[in-house]
Amino acid sequence: MITCTNCETAQFLQITQSRVYFEDGEMINEISETYECTLCGATGRYVYDDDCNEETITGDVEHTTERPKYA
Repeated sequence: MITCTNCETAQFLQITQSRVYFEDGEMINEISETYECTLCGATGRYVYDDDCNEETITGDVEHTTERPKYA
């Protein structure tokens, strides 16, 4: 789950830009999403690259497997 690091919740995150890249037309090679928190105005970006099996997160968002503090 992607959450806002300032508000500690995903409830107010809005995807402002999303891109899915298909190298061969069938398999997803990259997912890129830009987020904005409508509560505090924070922004961030999440990128997953399947070729390297790597996540990159920048800005005021984080990827977590735990339940957010404020749901």
